[in-house]
Parts: sequence; structure tokens; C-alpha cells
Amino acid sequence: QVQLVESGGGLVQAGGSLRLSCAASGGAFSRYGMGWFRQAPGKEREFVAAISWSAGYTTYADSVKGRFTISTDNDKNTVVLQMNNLKPEDTAVYYCAADRFGIGRRGVSEYDYWGQGTQVTVSS
Repeated sequence: QVQLVESGGGLVQAGGSLRLSCAASGGAFSRYGMGWFRQAPGKEREFVAAISWSAGYTTYADSVKGRFTISTDNDKNTVVLQMNNLKPEDTAVYYCAADRFGIGRRGVSEYDYWGQGTQVTVSS
């Protein structure tokens, strides 16, 4: 059974940094694509970043490009989202997701497994 568990959220001032982790278990993750999405109150869930676990291919939403970095720690079966220069508009619940197709896509419906989410709040 695939499980994804996020951690690392919290409250930070604008301009600060947070590091989100997603611990993955129960799947053949070396063949998966992994993504981070976020959902702010009253808004739809949106794509943030994705990575192909085997190839290392990465892609980012324009709103976070240059500020966020997605990576994998193969030894720990963990996906990390390093978030720098945070802005109040980054405030949302952040979700980790796994895509069995493996290339790290951008669509919410293309992901097969989801974590429970972790809250990120950026104060101005």
C-alpha cells in the first residue's frame, strides 16, 4: 500500500524559507513521477513542481520558478521541496503526490496517490 507523508510545514515571514519533505513507502518509487501541489482556501488545487524519480527531470510552475527546488533523496525514499524567498501568496496546504506513469506531470488528475498535506503560512 502506497503511503505519502508530508512534513516541514509551518509559519514563516515573507522572504523566509521552509523545507518540505515527503516520505514515500509501499511503492516502486524509482519508476514514479513525484509532484508537489498546493491548495489555498477557496481555490483549486494547483501544480507547484514535479520530478521524474529515475531521470531527475524537473518542472516548475511559473509562480515558483527560481524560488523553489524539488529533489529526491533515494536513500531515504523522500521527495524534498526547498522553498526560498516565500511570499504571502504561497500560503496554502501543500500536498505530495505520486504518478505511476513516471515522468512528473502537471495535472492533478494524472496523479495516483496523495498525502494528507502540510500547512504553509507566510506572513507579510
